[in-house]
Amino acid sequence: MRVLMLGWEFPPFISGGLGTACYGLTRAMSQMGIEVVFVLPRPVSSEYTTHVKLATPASLSDSVVESLSDPLSDPLSASSLLNDEAFSNVTFRTLPSALQPYQNPTSYKEYLKSKGLLAEQVDDASDEQVQLPDFFSNPNFGDSQYGDDLFQEVHRYARLATVHSRTETFDVIHAHDWMTYPAGIAVAALTGKPLVVHIHSTEFDRSGENVNQVVYDIERQGLHCAAKVIAVSHLTKRVVSSRYGVKEDKIEVVYNAIERNGRCLDIPKEASIQKDEKVVLFLGRITMQKGPEYFLAAAKKVLEVMDDVKFVMAGSGDLIGRSVELAAELGIGHKVLFTGFLRGDDVDRVFRMADLFVMPSVSEPFGLVPLEALRNDVPVIISKQSGVAEILTHVLKVDFWDIDEMANKIVAVLRHPPLQATLREHGNFEVRKLSWDQAGRKCLEIYESVMAMV
Repeated sequence: MRVLMLGWEFPPFISGGLGTACYGLTRAMSQMGIEVVFVLPRPVSSEYTTHVKLATPASLSDSVVESLSDPLSDPLSASSLLNDEAFSNVTFRTLPSALQPYQNPTSYKEYLKSKGLLAEQVDDASDEQVQLPDFFSNPNFGDSQYGDDLFQEVHRYARLATVHSRTETFDVIHAHDWMTYPAGIAVAALTGKPLVVHIHSTEFDRSGENVNQVVYDIERQGLHCAAKVIAVSHLTKRVVSSRYGVKEDKIEVVYNAIERNGRCLDIPKEASIQKDEKVVLFLGRITMQKGPEYFLAAAKKVLEVMDDVKFVMAGSGDLIGRSVELAAELGIGHKVLFTGFLRGDDVDRVFRMADLFVMPSVSEPFGLVPLEALRNDVPVIISKQSGVAEILTHVLKVDFWDIDEMANKIVAVLRHPPLQATLREHGNFEVRKLSWDQAGRKCLEIYESVMAMV
């Protein structure tokens, strides 16, 4: 079995859980004997990718491009690729938040027109037709909060993947999240291989009801063009079915997992926070989806009854400035520490400092960070509006909007060592049962089913 996997990020260069999930899944597949060719929009050193072959812009030689036969037949216009000097230096801008705003969102429309890539009229073809849709001609494109830079990279990535697919042999295409769906659709059209799309987060999770129409259209097209859809939870499956009109029997749930590398166990408690202070941790993108304002509102209520607590917000995002201001407005700025984006050993260190981890997400398709917390022996409180709540028992659960109950549960864990010890012990045991091997085997079953359909 050989899989062409289309992904947007891969460790160590990650902005969220997508890269971590891709790493764990491909590692498990490799151990199962599945060959994976991972197409990535930026070069990554091979020292980080020993278990998977990565195809990046730097790995495409001139001979590969020159070997293209009949470029006009390429659904992504390989002829324009040959004339695009920027192709050999395609870059991926690591985004601290999927919702980070960019400027001049209409400028890329002019770029596409100059290259002859932007149709004057939107094609009214049905979703079931396998083609690369002209999303950029959508009249709402200029209102995008994602910005032209990200859409430009998505388009370039699609062309890279299509060119590279002509040099590879593979049995199935596996595309992760909306940024790779145009590439998956095009490669499937070019090669006739079955397409499986993996949805880690929907536009409704990221933006609530104020969805970006262009991104929604890309997601919907990818979901309908795929032979099978992989959702990270039943919560996400319901959203895909109800919001995108995908039949439930086409959607398979494959839960994420966590690596048990044990590397954090020798990291001592940090001395930067006094020993008589409890530490409550928020770790993730500081965006609307993650509910930072509910975390701070609950922190305010906790500090009204407990003074010996520090709240650490680790991460970056479009709401970090507002979160700093809110902490000051609530009068708890001196009790809240903002660390910025963390990765690698720094993540393990902040977990070793923590007495409790809280994930108050408004909408969380899965949620890998609670698994990381449990792996590090940290008790966990999660919102009921998260996919990971479907598989975890030994954690405390609360509605994201119920800041009174959230505060009560935080106080209960901090004040009662037996409760903290029980959550820590049973939670750590529970997370041991989750493995990427299970996810890899489930994906293999899906691959075999779509190949049988073809």
